[in-house]
Amino acid sequence: MVLKRPLGDGEEDGCELRNRTSKQRSVSSNLARHVMLGFSSQELASTLEPLIREWVRDEVQRAWRNFCCSSPRSPFNALESCDTTSFQLRFQTKLPHMLFTGSKVESEDNGAVKLVLFDTDSNQIVSSGPLSSLKIQFVPLDGDFPIDDDEDWSQKDFEAKVIYARDGKRPLVTGDLVMVLKDGVGDLGDVYFTDNSSWRRSRTFRLGAHAISGVRIREAISEPFVVKDHRGESYKKHHPPALDDDIWRLEKIAKDGAFHRRLGSNRICTVKDFLQMYVTNESSLRKILGGSCNKTWETIIKHAKDCVLDDNLYIYNCVAEGIGLLFNSIFTIVGATFDGQSYFSLDKLPAFQMVCVSSVL
Repeated sequence: MVLKRPLGDGEEDGCELRNRTSKQRSVSSNLARHVMLGFSSQELASTLEPLIREWVRDEVQRAWRNFCCSSPRSPFNALESCDTTSFQLRFQTKLPHMLFTGSKVESEDNGAVKLVLFDTDSNQIVSSGPLSSLKIQFVPLDGDFPIDDDEDWSQKDFEAKVIYARDGKRPLVTGDLVMVLKDGVGDLGDVYFTDNSSWRRSRTFRLGAHAISGVRIREAISEPFVVKDHRGESYKKHHPPALDDDIWRLEKIAKDGAFHRRLGSNRICTVKDFLQMYVTNESSLRKILGGSCNKTWETIIKHAKDCVLDDNLYIYNCVAEGIGLLFNSIFTIVGATFDGQSYFSLDKLPAFQMVCVSSVL
């Protein structure tokens, strides 16, 4: 009894081979006929070009089908791994450098964290079409993910940096972890970290966002940030500080620490007090802080200067000179008057009037 070969890939390949061989013979016969008819080289080239293109296309497609069938990975994933994409998810707002467990993840300016789908080919947000309403998932990432704006990464690289809760702990991130874009834009909902980041080698986390889609879209990755236990939130530094903030809200000044006690003993209790002393007697302030190192001093001053001032203004009249000086809340001169009616900012005063103002100071 002779077994018949089952119909399968081998038979299909055989049919394909016979068809291709037959097509090649037909093309060869046509080519020979054209040569015998005395075609010029230019006419012959114009005849050959489309035939060669078709042969090449057929061979490439056949090789690709054979590769996909022999590869354990799916053709889509195989193609995806080597292709770059013009579609990118991006965080449009920055996250703060420090978060606390149990507190809602917000942007640096205490607003919603915004995410957009961007097309690098058109250099625009994808505001229409099916991709503009993608479903997005947020995941926690290790803070040591090495990226920059121009660097690309694969989906495998991204997934390798997703981190999970420590044994016996709650899920590392909870809340609204899935979001749907509207016109290519979306706001992060109520998302919370449940554990601090001190157990990671980098001691930081990142927030990642990836599309739940069959299309390759580069994931969004935030800047690294530290997550601390919520019990430390009461000692949180304010960015920016307010005038009436306690002095220990400034960087490098610990609550009940040496700097805090020294400043308090000199009646410098708020950021406003600190800035007033800095403007009027910088050397004395530096002395109160015990001659702190330059780096510490610069950090404190830089943070204090970020303070948002109020609109209060104060007038000091120098009757003898006939000059009125205008000060803000931290005793910085912001203007002057010479008639008691019209005030001008210092940068608009002519040189001879500036000399008069300087003589009063």
